[in-house]
Amino acid sequence: MKYIIKCSLILLSLGWVCVIYSQDNPRKAVVLQINDAIGPATAEYVEQGLNAARNGQVAVLIVQLDTPGGLDTAMRDIIRNVIASPVPVIMYVSPSGARAASAGTYMLYASHIAAMSPGTNLGAATPVRIGGLPEPAPAAPDGPGTESENDTDKGVPTADAMTNKMVNDAVAYIRSLAEMRGRNPDWAELAVREAHSLSAEQALEQDVIDVIAADLPDLLRQIDGMTVTINGSEQVLQTTDLAIEYMTPDWRNRLLSVITNPNVAYILMLLAVYGLFFELANPGYVLPGVIGAISLLLALYALQLLPVNYAGLGLICLGIAFMVVELFMPSFGALGIGGIIAFVFGSVILFDTEGGGMAVSIPVIVAVSVISAGFFFIAVRSSVTAFRRPVVSGREDMLGSIGEVMEDFENSGRIFVHGESWQAESVTAMRRGDKAMVTGIKGLILQIVPVEEMH
Repeated sequence: MKYIIKCSLILLSLGWVCVIYSQDNPRKAVVLQINDAIGPATAEYVEQGLNAARNGQVAVLIVQLDTPGGLDTAMRDIIRNVIASPVPVIMYVSPSGARAASAGTYMLYASHIAAMSPGTNLGAATPVRIGGLPEPAPAAPDGPGTESENDTDKGVPTADAMTNKMVNDAVAYIRSLAEMRGRNPDWAELAVREAHSLSAEQALEQDVIDVIAADLPDLLRQIDGMTVTINGSEQVLQTTDLAIEYMTPDWRNRLLSVITNPNVAYILMLLAVYGLFFELANPGYVLPGVIGAISLLLALYALQLLPVNYAGLGLICLGIAFMVVELFMPSFGALGIGGIIAFVFGSVILFDTEGGGMAVSIPVIVAVSVISAGFFFIAVRSSVTAFRRPVVSGREDMLGSIGEVMEDFENSGRIFVHGESWQAESVTAMRRGDKAMVTGIKGLILQIVPVEEMH
């Protein structure tokens, strides 16, 4: 019994030693890969990685970065999570040829360790207006009666004031990140105000980044022994012999990434419009309505996450409305051509985010516009052809038809027309086998005259 108790105590002690050792010596580096514009899906992916690192035995979290920029809201979500992370976060611009432009520059400044591969660059962090705000107007000369003075007196912000407000806010934000991490705040301000950019070597010389590393093992070797500040406490990095583990996005994040892609959101919106239009025009088909309804919900979800230019959205809707009206109220192509023009311009400016990577690609716009225009012209041509085609049924088709009298009669009798027997009336006596033409219809009785009288 004593032997069993001793063995149990020894095993328990060894278990505690293993737990303490594993907690004090995490031996894993988790790598997240961002190779596109920063958006809602990116922010969620980074948050998932930080949560996994917080709950697992992770020494450092490495974000391998190659981005043209992206949404301010998503970028700030990422930075908030990085600052609050209990695990050191390394932003690593890689591989060679990658960039950390715009939002990526802010993320580099917020990281505990900023690293780049040779042949990479960062910068061009000037904020870009979205949602159709006007371009800044030239500065008005000083003096009474100028536009800027009048607008100021009226309390109306000018385009210059709106631009300055955004730029100053961005400068204050990136300078605060630089001061927090001990990096060059002056160059950070130039990156925002004047869209300056730097190569990896220049960034290291100007104290913008901490390391230039050829690959991940080289990065881990160089940062070993560096001291970083984690939530106010200094921590020495121990990164030798760390196992490198890549974390891929889960299915939900991949789905969110697909839906919030501007090209996909754009196509979903058009599928919704066309699907619902076909269902309303042809009730009972069901499938177009189902596809349209699902696409509409997905498009609305994507559009509320993306920076939509509502002028562009309005032009697209107006263009589609013009093309639909053209089908029912022909205007010799005026409405249809105007609709196509509005549709194209609306598509181009739908996501007005220059340099942020959030825009519908021109090939997609061209393809969708050509398909829409083709459908429009095919529909118009079909309508015109149907309008010119001779009538083959109904009252109009019966008038002028030639039939054969089925029996002798003086005023009324029966006549065989279009394979049917009809009651007929005639002011002329008719004989069986005579040919007669229908000249009118009164209820279900045909008015006829002998064919000889028509000559």
